Amino acid sequence: MSKSAARSRIRLLYFFSAAVAVVLLGRLYFVQLVHGEMYLDLADRRHVSKSSLFDRGSIYFETKEAETVSAASVANGFLLFINPSKISDPEDVFSRLQKLLPELNKEQFMSSASREGDIYEEIFHKIIPETALAIEGLAIEGVGVAKERWRYYPGERLASNVLGIVAFKGDSLGGRYGVESYYDDLLSRDSGIAYMSFVKDLFSGIQTATKGELGNKGDITLTIEPSVQSYLEGILSGVSDKYKSEQTGAIVMDPFTGEILAMAVTPTFNPNNLDTESSSAIFSNPIVESVYEMGSIFKPITMAIGLDTKAVRADTKYDDKGVLTIDGRTISNFDGRARGIVSMQEVLNQSLNTGAVYVAEAVGKKNYDEYLLKFGLAEETGVDLPGEAQGLLQNVLNSNRKIELATAAYGQGIAFSPIAIVRALSALGNGGTLPDPHVVKEIKFENGLKNKMETKDTSQKVLKKETSEEITRMLVGVVDEALAHGAIKMERYSVAAKTGTAQIAKPSGGGYYDDRYLHSFFGYFPAFNPRFIVFLYTVYPKGVSYASETLTTPFAEMTQYLINYYEIPPDR
Repeated sequence: MSKSAARSRIRLLYFFSAAVAVVLLGRLYFVQLVHGEMYLDLADRRHVSKSSLFDRGSIYFETKEAETVSAASVANGFLLFINPSKISDPEDVFSRLQKLLPELNKEQFMSSASREGDIYEEIFHKIIPETALAIEGLAIEGVGVAKERWRYYPGERLASNVLGIVAFKGDSLGGRYGVESYYDDLLSRDSGIAYMSFVKDLFSGIQTATKGELGNKGDITLTIEPSVQSYLEGILSGVSDKYKSEQTGAIVMDPFTGEILAMAVTPTFNPNNLDTESSSAIFSNPIVESVYEMGSIFKPITMAIGLDTKAVRADTKYDDKGVLTIDGRTISNFDGRARGIVSMQEVLNQSLNTGAVYVAEAVGKKNYDEYLLKFGLAEETGVDLPGEAQGLLQNVLNSNRKIELATAAYGQGIAFSPIAIVRALSALGNGGTLPDPHVVKEIKFENGLKNKMETKDTSQKVLKKETSEEITRMLVGVVDEALAHGAIKMERYSVAAKTGTAQIAKPSGGGYYDDRYLHSFFGYFPAFNPRFIVFLYTVYPKGVSYASETLTTPFAEMTQYLINYYEIPPDR
């Protein structure tokens, strides 16, 4: 063999060895740093259970100072197990264990301990290390502890309907509801890798890495601001407690970017303690998954359509007779009283149903339907939460009768999810464009890459900019002149807002309840360049008639809090 050929072979061997070394070093990085905790867990565990292998990506809140706060993580502890075949005196064993675990259920323990031929039963979970050590110190035959890991939510009830839960569905453990479900593929981890031999894992990982599969797992940072979320939840609890409502919910969102700073509903739950809940319905998020007839907060959308089509102006007047008869049905103002000749501004100020009908008829059925579709009210918003419900507009879109157009004009006979109506209402204040609501701000992948959720360059222009400015002026007038007789007017801040009171439809059909209402309230501020849009609703409050009575003060409190917390400069 020539010297040249020998040098070529040596060179080839060198480069091959270097390539293998690079791949092995890369794999060792993932084994020791990325998955190191899992392998250490395997090394010192005496007993292996499914729960001891559990792993999952983390979820974080982000403060206004851009600091992350843990929203969901993986906690470490121990579980208690027994070998029934080695326990001769279950009563004595239970008595000794209960001194260390006062919550240990005797009936369940005795049932497990009496199973003949059984060699393994898990008895108690989430035990702190000190207690686990004390149990081992008892040295009871047939009793042991093993490491386990579980999903833990440091904020307990905070944003629980946004976060969701991790639970079994059959034999599958994964995200159920909320962010946990929507981003389950990204947050889940394949714990089965722990059973592979080191060599097999090492070399199979080379192929995995080349496919890029290591990059599709990561941690999530939410747009939810924990202090804002906490304050909002406190307000909602106060409303529900005071009026004994069936449900109360709210959203705080940036009307330009669609970033959701807070989203809450009550009653809610503690994801760390699911056993206390009698129904899984409480885990869902009605702000996304349910639809409601919203009532008079829809009148500003009707008015904006009228302004945009030039069917009316703010100073356009009509003769309000208090009552209308359309297709044999009677429509009246909330009090049935006629106002005479009034302007469109007064339609909003006094929340006149007949005025909203006047605007819709002036626009015309065809144009009105087209705008409803442009506002995205018949489609999903695309918010990154599961189970989003579509709006119900069939009553108006599929009918040629005048009555459906008339009732839709003031928010009855059509229904939307709270997230859908917030997106639509945002267009009134942000220049006329539909934002893209979302709760995830950033994803940090295991391979070190980051994906920041940028605001989409949407072409969903709904209103002309001048229409947005005009309807905003009108809604500021509602707050300054009419709402609570001007009591919540802010001298140095412009606030645009409107209330809504809607009859609740009977679930079996056949009309509406006479004594059950949904109250709603929305507003944005500073009105002509809004930082926030706030939406609140409460279902079937007791002992009170109108949303102006139930939600005006909570809205004012939330508005003042946000202005102070974010140090928003005055705009007037």
